[in-house]
Amino acid sequence: MTAWDRLVEDCRIATMREGGMAFGAIDDGALLISDGCIAFVGARKDLPSGAAKSAKQTDRLDGRWVTPGLIDCHTHMVFGGDRVADFEARLKGESYEDIARRGGGIATTVRATRSASEAQLVSGASSRLGEMKRNGLTTIEIKSGYGLDRETEFRMLLAAKELARKHTIRVRTTYLGLHALPAEFASKRTAYVELVVNEVLPALAKAKMIDAVDAFMEPIAFTADEVATFFRAAKKLGLPVKLHADQLSNGGGAALAAEFQALSADHIEHTDEAGVKALAKAGTVAVLLPAAFLFLRDTHKPPVELLRKYKVPLAVATDSNPGSSPTVSPLIAMHLACVLFGLTPEEALAGMTRHGARALGLGDVGTLEQGKCADLAVWNVEQPAELAYWLGRSLCERAYVAGVPRMSER
Repeated sequence: MTAWDRLVEDCRIATMREGGMAFGAIDDGALLISDGCIAFVGARKDLPSGAAKSAKQTDRLDGRWVTPGLIDCHTHMVFGGDRVADFEARLKGESYEDIARRGGGIATTVRATRSASEAQLVSGASSRLGEMKRNGLTTIEIKSGYGLDRETEFRMLLAAKELARKHTIRVRTTYLGLHALPAEFASKRTAYVELVVNEVLPALAKAKMIDAVDAFMEPIAFTADEVATFFRAAKKLGLPVKLHADQLSNGGGAALAAEFQALSADHIEHTDEAGVKALAKAGTVAVLLPAAFLFLRDTHKPPVELLRKYKVPLAVATDSNPGSSPTVSPLIAMHLACVLFGLTPEEALAGMTRHGARALGLGDVGTLEQGKCADLAVWNVEQPAELAYWLGRSLCERAYVAGVPRMSER
């Protein structure tokens, strides 16, 4: 008789598999977990014979809903300082671009991050990550990009790796090499891009510090040619790419992301139909960041109807960062995706599960299926749509990462 590590039963399951019933729902469901993976998921009546007796541990969830663990596929979680002064300036009428051009914005965070030790970066991010974990998060992407020099970029990524060790959570790291032009390179753009491409990127890749690379393509950031140079270097090193695309203007970012078979094109508020068609053809995920849209008081919404028309996968993420999205709640991001962008609750949850996984190039999480990692979130709700309905309410009872329970820290 097979001995399973854990039986999870007396629950309702939103598998988030495509097709079938809404949310891929299973009523009166059960899961068997073995070696950190799902060995069975389905109706309790269909459990393998003897499963209840042979499981080493049985968790009865009193009818609670189980979903895949939430996946936040776009964050800037590690940073020094804050941007409260920028927030106040925007309330007085300054734009994001105006603040950046006068030396605020990302440059403010670069100065604070360069002066922070690794321990300080880990401490600050740990507090924020703890909040996210309480909201059912089991996988997070963390970008660098607030150092803009070799030493600080390494320090940020080391902090991200330490967070993975300190917390029961999966961390994917991204080198945001082209985020902003540092002050010391203000009149030497080409030299900075060469530093990123020829020195920092190869060193990070050799040290196995990163899972992907990213860039910010906007008039206040980097050009298409500069980003393409960076992406070609990443591809030669076997690294997938992602892009902050068309957030502030339609600069062809989505099309460029598609050209390089990017995992994702993120923000995309100003992407046109040609860009959407390119994403669809490339299989690139569109990542919606509604908290940043709200915080910046933007009015130009991403082309959700076009993305649906061309069947582009829609991920949802927090964009957690000090300047444009100081949020630590995946559930708030889901709520805002529905209220501001018109997603359905099922689309929002898919965006934080299966499509979030795809945006990170992960095939072993994001849905509850046999053979996938047993990353689960357990919720005190009567229906899965409540995860996008409530604004700011704590709903997660516990989470499991690779089958190991992580009780609520509330």
